[in-house]
Amino acid sequence: MARSTKPTGEAAKLQRGFGLLAALGVLLVIGGVIGLLYTAFATLTTMLLFGWLLLVGGLVGLLHAIQARGTNFFWLGVVVAALNIAAGVVVIRRPEATAEALAMFGALLFLTGGLFRLAGSLVVRGPQMGWTLLQGAFDLFLGILVLSVWPSSRYVMGTLFSLALLFDGLGLLATGFGGRRVVSMVSERVAGEGGTGHGPGTGGSKPVQPE
Repeated sequence: MARSTKPTGEAAKLQRGFGLLAALGVLLVIGGVIGLLYTAFATLTTMLLFGWLLLVGGLVGLLHAIQARGTNFFWLGVVVAALNIAAGVVVIRRPEATAEALAMFGALLFLTGGLFRLAGSLVVRGPQMGWTLLQGAFDLFLGILVLSVWPSSRYVMGTLFSLALLFDGLGLLATGFGGRRVVSMVSERVAGEGGTGHGPGTGGSKPVQPE
């Protein structure tokens, strides 16, 4: 009789877990594709999510500060929480203006980072000089590109968020399907060893010797 190779017990739980990872990966990939098709909607969603995270984080920080009243960190916790709450309210009320400001900030970071990379590679002239020059030039290109289309570059935030969703989803898909395949292979191997380890003629039991 053929032995069943379907995973059971802990192997079945592992396989279900990897299946859930794969399902979550599918959802993230779908969300990333939709975000790339509708970048304005993705940007607005990203900013609102960012604003609510700031607001909730500020409220939680304020509660922690109140619980720690009487300590040296009370006022610091209150100030940080108040800043988070204020920033969250501003982002939620003005998501498009926030996206424009973040796009400008990102462009300036790309420009300054690219200049520092170029200058550092020319001064140090190390073994990775060519790669560092290429990275610096690419950072400068991105900064100039974002600034050239500003304020329309506010959609950059939604594009980056959608790309992050897409690649994270692909990673979860690969992990989920790969994990299920490994569990199935191990289960088949264990079942095969169990089926051949107790058969006739394998030395599993000694024949009775006549007296």
